[in-house]
Parts: sequence; C-alpha cells; structure tokens
Amino acid sequence: MLNFLKDLKNRRHKRVFGGLEILKYIGPGLIVTVGFIDPGNWASNLAAGSSYGYTLLWMVTLSTLMLIVLQHNVAHLGIATGLCLSEAARKYLPPRLSGPLLWSAMGASVSTSLAEILGGAIALQMLFRIPVKLGSVLVTGVILYFLLSNSYRRLEKWIIGFVSLIGLSFIYELKLAQVDWGQAAAGLVTPAIPAGSMLVVMSVLGAVVMPHNLFLHSEIIQSRQWNLEDEKVIKKQLKYEFADTLFSMLVGWAINSAMIIMAAATFFSTGARVSELGQAKEMLVPLLGGSSGLVFALALLFAGISSSVTSAMAGGSIFAGIYGEPLNLKDSHSKLGVYLSVLPALLLIFFITDPFKGLIFSQMALSVQLPFTIFLQIYLTSSKKVMGRHANGPWTLFLLFSIGLAVSYLNVKLLQSLF
Repeated sequence: MLNFLKDLKNRRHKRVFGGLEILKYIGPGLIVTVGFIDPGNWASNLAAGSSYGYTLLWMVTLSTLMLIVLQHNVAHLGIATGLCLSEAARKYLPPRLSGPLLWSAMGASVSTSLAEILGGAIALQMLFRIPVKLGSVLVTGVILYFLLSNSYRRLEKWIIGFVSLIGLSFIYELKLAQVDWGQAAAGLVTPAIPAGSMLVVMSVLGAVVMPHNLFLHSEIIQSRQWNLEDEKVIKKQLKYEFADTLFSMLVGWAINSAMIIMAAATFFSTGARVSELGQAKEMLVPLLGGSSGLVFALALLFAGISSSVTSAMAGGSIFAGIYGEPLNLKDSHSKLGVYLSVLPALLLIFFITDPFKGLIFSQMALSVQLPFTIFLQIYLTSSKKVMGRHANGPWTLFLLFSIGLAVSYLNVKLLQSLF
C-alpha cells in the first residue's frame, strides 16, 4: 500500500510538471513578436485608425493569421534540421542563388534597423526634446550594449519585459478612450476596403509580415539546445513550438489591434488624421490627458529599442549563416553581422530630412525583399532532402504558396503606389 501511494504521488507530480512544462518553451515567439509591434507598425496602425476608424481592423487579423502559418513553418526548419534559414540556404542552394538572397536579406535587416532606431529616436525627441540624429546615436549605443554584453537568455527576459510594458501601455490608453467595442469587434472580422484605403491596407500587411523575423525565428527556436537526434524530442518540441508561436502572435495581434482601436476612438471620432508619430502624442494630450502622451512616448521608446535589438540579432544570424555558422554573439561573424545591420542604418538616418517618410521608405524596402524570403522558406521546408519526414505536406504547401502569392501581390501594389 505504501509503495502504491508513493507511485501515485510521483505520477501526480509528473502530470503537474507536464502541464506547466510549456512555460519553459515560451520565449522565442515573443522575441519575434517585437518585430511586428515596431515603429513602422505604429505609423501604419495610427494611419489606419485615424483615417478609417475600426474598418481596417480585419487586416490585422488576416495578416496575423498569415504570420502564424509562416512563423510556425520556419520554426519547424530550425527544430527539424538544427539550421536557421540562412544556414540552410547556404547549405542547400548553389552559391549563385544563396549569395544574392542572403545579401538582400541583410539589406532588409538594415532597412528594418533604420525604422526601429528612428522610432526610438522619435520617442526620445517626444520625451526629452533630444534631436532625432543625436537620439539615433543614443538608441544605437543602447542596442549594442544589450547585444554585446548580455547572454541570449537575459536578452529574452529583457525583451519579454518590453513587450509586456508596451501591452500594458495600450491597455491604459484604451481605458482612457471611449471605445465603441461593438464596432471594434465587427471590424476585426469583417473585410472592407474603403475608397482610397488600399495604401494603408497594404502597409498594415507589410508591417506585420517581415523578412528578418523569418530568419530570426528559425535561429532562436534552437536556443533551448534541444537534442535534435531524438525523434521523440523533435516531435515534442514541434508541439510546444506551435503553442509558443500561437500565443506570441496573438499577443502581437492584440497590441496592433489596440493601436488601431485607440486611434479610431480618439482621432477618427474627432476628425483628426495622424501623419506623424510625434503629432499623435501631441493630439492625445488634450483628448485623454497629459499622462496619455507620456505613456504613448514611453511605449514607443520600448518598441524602438526592443525591435532594434531583434533586428540586429537577425542581421547577426543572416551574416553568420552566410559562413555556415549559427548565431553566436561572441563570434566574430555574428558580431560583424550585428554591426552591418545597425551602423549603416544609423548612417542613413543622418541623410533623412523627414523622419516619417524615412519610416515609410524603410517599409518599402522590406516589401521588395519579402517575397524572396517567403519562397526561399517554402522551397527549403518542402524539400525532403532538407526536412526529411518533416517536409511540408500538400495542404501546408498549398497554404504557404497562397500566402506567398498574396503577400507578393500586395507588396508589389504597395511599391507601385509609393511611386
């Protein structure tokens, strides 16, 4: 009897541990989430909410669903092969193809870093009236400090903290605003494209699905140092990865939706259209009180710094992959990749006369590269040579191709509209 009770106790403890075990795997997805709540998203979402109210909320829902599929798929590549997207491209593609693809991805990382650093600098200007160029230097210094003086696990905790603060900031903003929750709920699930809104619709999509996030997720999903030779372990991690990705992308969906809802409830309802991030802060103060402007600027600063860190990490991963190496911030190739992502972006900011236009053109550059990354991912994850038994099935392949074609078409239309 004593042995039976002891065995029962052990099994109960084991079940409890199994239920909480998923918490060990939450983290990589939240790092990726930072990439689509960056300053570029802020600009797109504020324009959507202030110009069209709750009408374009459905685009956040649709683009997030696309993102869940893409990020889940690229995470499978990392788990099943032990290679990030950059390493796999170098290994399985001829150099004449992998070289241009990966260097274009490095260009996309620079473009992303430009938007993130610029957003952080705009926040510093809002808070302390620091000039944008000087603020950009300060933000860059903070980014390099975080990346080169912290281990990945500490970085993960910092970034999860930043995501939490951004989310809490928008909960506070929504509490102050008079939101029509019925219209907001309808807008989240009802597709509609008002006259003249196509540019904003496509910019919301382009700001959510970003090439550097696909490279980054395939890299950091390996951070737990799982045993890739054990098929049971791989299956287990594939299951927990989906929970991490789903939870994290839904957090990003909620924050992006909150941005549009806040803009709709405050700016659209008063007939005010937002065309600059700084303008949004100034307009919030008389509408919601002085604290709302401060919270808005602080949240933007957190978004700029955290998304800059992840963009630089993606640059380090892509560049290291060109040499067939994983991301290791103590290794020279990974460090050089970080510098190549951040420093050219900082230099370009010194030539930008209109910060808001700088954000727009950085998103345009991402639109050019994004289809190449998506179809590179589809090729690799559909190959049995690369993925073995974990290669995409017919339904997954159809879904990925549909998303790739839709994203490509909409991003080309965005590019055309900007010219």
